[in-house]
Amino acid sequence: MKYKRILLKLSGEALMGSQQYGIDPVVLHNYCKEVKQVADMGAQVAIVIGGGNIFRGMQGVATGFDRVQGDYMGMMATVINSMALQAELEKLGAKVTLFSGLRVEPVTELMNSKKAIRCLNEGHVVIVAGGTGNPYFTTDSASALRAIEIQADVLLKGTRVDGVYTADPEKDPQATKYDALTFNEAYEKSLKIMDMTAFTLCKENDMPILVFDMNTQGNLVRLVKGESIGTLVSN
Repeated sequence: MKYKRILLKLSGEALMGSQQYGIDPVVLHNYCKEVKQVADMGAQVAIVIGGGNIFRGMQGVATGFDRVQGDYMGMMATVINSMALQAELEKLGAKVTLFSGLRVEPVTELMNSKKAIRCLNEGHVVIVAGGTGNPYFTTDSASALRAIEIQADVLLKGTRVDGVYTADPEKDPQATKYDALTFNEAYEKSLKIMDMTAFTLCKENDMPILVFDMNTQGNLVRLVKGESIGTLVSN
């Protein structure tokens, strides 16, 4: 097993499946089944999920919301998604502890890195909701922060495509995939992998990012075992 402790970043939009809004129970089940398989292998798994399937702060700003208020609403959306992940994982027999960057008692515990690491060592899947707990930060930034806090081996960014390309492969059929990149190369090429705050956090704390297709069944297991999937970004 190549990666013993991972931070898995999932987008909220991915949970919609083919729906226009909300949570597709089939997608939720498939994601949780993959996570449970990895946990059963002995890997320690922490998850951060976005909230874009329910509410995005910047969309709220576009319709007249105050930015701070909109961001807090987005953070609350991540709590809903995290609770759904928790419920499905527990249904599959996993032990799960739900933390949050925001105080949302009694639903979650306030994020505490030492306690989160202890839970991981005890075999729990750890989910961290509520972003960083502060406005003006994305869930990308939250996932970078949490990966560093829990001393993960790698930050796995699950997407709809199988890695980082020279251009958007959904728009440009000539786009080619990178197997590996340095943070500096990604900066120079202006590749949109994560937002700049998240990217800089990972670079400065030597946290590798592995971008892969989460929608291909078995990819998460193969990655943790060490198969060459996706694009690895590191120093």
